[in-house]
Amino acid sequence: MLNYLWGAMIFIGIVVAAFNGNMAEVTNGAIDSAKEAVNLAITMLGIMSMWTGIMKIGERAGLIKSMSRKMQPFLRWLFPTVPKDHKAMEYISTNVIANILGLGWAATPAGISAMKELQKLNKDKTTASVPMCMFMIFNMSSLQLVSINIIAYRSQYNSQNPSEIIGPGIVTTLISTLTAIIFAKIMEIRK
Repeated sequence: MLNYLWGAMIFIGIVVAAFNGNMAEVTNGAIDSAKEAVNLAITMLGIMSMWTGIMKIGERAGLIKSMSRKMQPFLRWLFPTVPKDHKAMEYISTNVIANILGLGWAATPAGISAMKELQKLNKDKTTASVPMCMFMIFNMSSLQLVSINIIAYRSQYNSQNPSEIIGPGIVTTLISTLTAIIFAKIMEIRK
């Protein structure tokens, strides 16, 4: 449905430009947008590569494992039915750490692995388990201390102060995470 909507808007824009004699501007706009998209993609690829590499270095240095141990009491409270030393807890920890650092792209592989491991613990393979639902809701709320990708976007588009969104970002993601946890715990109790 969305494809039809976008297709219709593009078609209408081209027709209106043709009737107004602005086809050159449409063509130039398309070429400029394509250049900008490639520049942004290259910038984001560089930033993603750097931060994913830093995550790997932190993992090999034992930093991720150390942070995971410190988060265990909280994660045990969120996921009481997942065995303490289960592989899912390791993946959940890695996902949470990456999200807190604003590295959603580095969090994704760990999140997928966590869901696969949680599915192994799931008795009913056709319905998401309570831990799976908790992880999905907690992951989507995405508590972030530093939103690296938003800062990169703002920097790419010449923001005067790309990092000024850190404070509001922390407050907003903290509220969304607390709301998600409260909602998931209420639903867990109701079940």
